[in-house]
Amino acid sequence: MDALLEALRNSGMNTDGIGADKAEAGESKTGPAGSGGPGKGGSKGGKGGGGQVPHIDLSFLDDVHGPKSKVGWIVLAIVAVLVILVAYWWFHPPLSLNSADLWMFIGTICLVCALYFWYRRTNYKQGAGKYEKSPSKQKKFTVLFAIPVAVVVIGLLGALFSNAIIPGNAEKYSEVLKTDTLDFAEDIHEVDYNQIPVIDAESAIQIGDREMGSIPEYVSQFEINPRYYQINYHGAPVRVSPLGYADLFKWFTNREGGIPAYSLVNMTTQDAEIVRLGDNPIYYSPSEPLARNIERYVQLKHPFYIFDQFSFEIDEDGHAWWICPVRTFTIGLFGGYTIDRVVLCDATSGECTEMAVEEVPEWVDRVFPAELLIEQYNWYGTYHNGWLNSFLGQEGVVRTTPGTDGTLGYNYIAKDDDVWVYTGVTSATADNSIIGFVLVNQRTQESHFYSVSGATEASAMNSAEGQVQNLRYTSSFPLLINVANQPTYFMALKDATALPKKFAMIDIQRYQNVAVGDTVAETQTAYESLLARNGVLANETDISDVQEKTGTITAVAQAVIDGNSHFYCIIDDEDKLYDFALPGLLNILTYQVGDQITFTYLDSEGTNTVYSIIGPDGQKQTATAEDNTGEEAVDQAAEQEAQAAA
Repeated sequence: MDALLEALRNSGMNTDGIGADKAEAGESKTGPAGSGGPGKGGSKGGKGGGGQVPHIDLSFLDDVHGPKSKVGWIVLAIVAVLVILVAYWWFHPPLSLNSADLWMFIGTICLVCALYFWYRRTNYKQGAGKYEKSPSKQKKFTVLFAIPVAVVVIGLLGALFSNAIIPGNAEKYSEVLKTDTLDFAEDIHEVDYNQIPVIDAESAIQIGDREMGSIPEYVSQFEINPRYYQINYHGAPVRVSPLGYADLFKWFTNREGGIPAYSLVNMTTQDAEIVRLGDNPIYYSPSEPLARNIERYVQLKHPFYIFDQFSFEIDEDGHAWWICPVRTFTIGLFGGYTIDRVVLCDATSGECTEMAVEEVPEWVDRVFPAELLIEQYNWYGTYHNGWLNSFLGQEGVVRTTPGTDGTLGYNYIAKDDDVWVYTGVTSATADNSIIGFVLVNQRTQESHFYSVSGATEASAMNSAEGQVQNLRYTSSFPLLINVANQPTYFMALKDATALPKKFAMIDIQRYQNVAVGDTVAETQTAYESLLARNGVLANETDISDVQEKTGTITAVAQAVIDGNSHFYCIIDDEDKLYDFALPGLLNILTYQVGDQITFTYLDSEGTNTVYSIIGPDGQKQTATAEDNTGEEAVDQAAEQEAQAAA
């Protein structure tokens, strides 16, 4: 031990405390005057720690000395202020008591200061080391120690009182997003297939990158930001993303001219375009490393605001903007946050316009981030019956459906020239069914719930992929659309390059009804035929492609498909087949070759599904109708069917 202490002294370490501990240990071990009585007993009892309280050696703080003169202190203060200012400029944390980042920064400083003040207080209390006992200095450092501790305690209390466990907070959380319950068929109009998005974000990135390769003067200098933002542009759903500098050197050589273009991908036609900005390039963007970095620039202009996700948008004239939503907290210091203000930043000039959410112009589509809206709805689903019920009884507790990879599962729907976030709603037990779905407007926060039971999006995706499992296509996250007043999942089936090759429609309530086609129109026709054949549609006015035909039956053939009988007829020797499915269209058994027949059908490229047979008296028997011919007609039809089978 002596040799070790000597080596430590030679290295410059202060070993006075260690020596004192050693001396005390030796005295305890041998007892007074080297006797072996009491000391030995203490030694045996000390095998588990010697009866001494472990302590943290903070003696290194004794070597921390300040400048020797006032000038030195002034210089040190100036340097410290400059370092703090540079750090603030670089990291630009919001100067708000609601900012968790600011509290973490302050808390770290407070803990370091509290540790130092506690050490000095202890030394002046005990007179340890080079410090003499001083009650006045002990009191002074006690007060100094209490200040940072109090700051940390305030922050912790603020976090505690933001929690839903505090009485009254659960109700507040459930009211952050107010949701109205509406009827699906009345509120969601039938889809316009000229405006339905057929690709997702992954496909948009691939299509945009390919288009970028067609502009060689940009490829070597710029790259597309991988974050594409979905907006409505001239009534069509598109995704936009600004170009960015390829690297730091490319930024240095091109910063004077700015970013010359952005990528625009039409999600309906799958057309991509690199839009040149001409005299209005983008100077403020995430790829700027210094003063024109968009987040740093806007945050420093509004230092007391806490911003949520920035989004890139273009107005109806194609001019580039940054939409910067401002958070506000409604519960405690950190709870129940939402958006109450927005800063619009011109991506060219950097001019910022601040306004309330109600004043945001209609061309702006993304004020409330999708993740925030889903979290707010989950607050409602979890706490609307109280905090205790949220984990004990769980009566009425619901949550949004997850995606296939465990992340949030949602998509975007264009409705009323706004972008709405769509997600399914399932029970707290997270089974494979939904109890409905919710749409939330990203501009106004308007929220609608539709009560529809059926399959989750993940189940529908698996069902669609099962239809083309030999091709190994993967499904995009479903869109919610209205087809013949039936809530329907629509999705693209993508190959390994993330480009759509086929499309699928799935009945949400009866997800075994799956139609797949090479085009959207073909998929729609096949899906409507499937609904009519399975008796889902209530009347033919729900079907968009229903037509009426009168002609002479020239050929009839019978087949059994999935346990159901189908009669396939050729009319007037046309090169088309008309499918009369039983038992709905039982009257087909009363017709023979050479008879004239009038019926309505769904026109398609393959077999045409017959929806109804119109009798001589003008009455219709639809595919959804049960036997309406009476007992005599039933007996006659059964006899004819038996003869046909023979």
